[in-house]
Amino acid sequence: MSDVFQIEAQPRSDTGKGASRRLRRQGLVPGIVYGARRDPESISLIHHELAHHLETEAFYSHILSLNLGGKTQKVILKDMQRHPAKPFITHVDFLRVSAKEKLRTNVPLHFIHEELCVGVKAGGVLSRSITDVEVSCLPADLPEFIEVDVAQLAIGDSIPLSGLSLPHGVELTALAGGADDVPVVSVHSVQAVVEEGEEAEEAEGQAGAAASPTEE
Repeated sequence: MSDVFQIEAQPRSDTGKGASRRLRRQGLVPGIVYGARRDPESISLIHHELAHHLETEAFYSHILSLNLGGKTQKVILKDMQRHPAKPFITHVDFLRVSAKEKLRTNVPLHFIHEELCVGVKAGGVLSRSITDVEVSCLPADLPEFIEVDVAQLAIGDSIPLSGLSLPHGVELTALAGGADDVPVVSVHSVQAVVEEGEEAEEAEGQAGAAASPTEE
């Protein structure tokens, strides 16, 4: 995967909640860079530049070039916090990557050929259970996304995790860890979807009735 995103950051020595609040008032985002057997570094980034990068899906699963103090580091976006009520990024974490060490990160799923899906054409409903997966691979093998072709799915069919077509050198951490091989996407009949919705509403109604006090 080639580098596309260039991120400018500045080192910072002030840490703590007070220092972070001061940075945010200046239009900056506090952050940290860690990993690759090196000490963590506290950084700050310009908010509007970071927000612009975040508008592109590939930014979340791409090897990034972080320019810090005149030196470039290869990193991935590992974590990010946003303000609960305002459109502000409050903190960001970057993980350094080494060309010789496998990394673990989430990659989005792209569902393709939905308009050709056999089950949908027959009147079924396509249901996506998972929209991204955690993968393990070397940085050079990291995909920006994984395609899930749903064209041949008939009503009642599904694609489990083990059915995903993975690029060379990429494995799913869930399956490697012994997790259940859960469905990623499936096609249900409209009747089944309606019945499931009615059952859920009935259960909610019964729960509400049980919780209500008895009238005297």
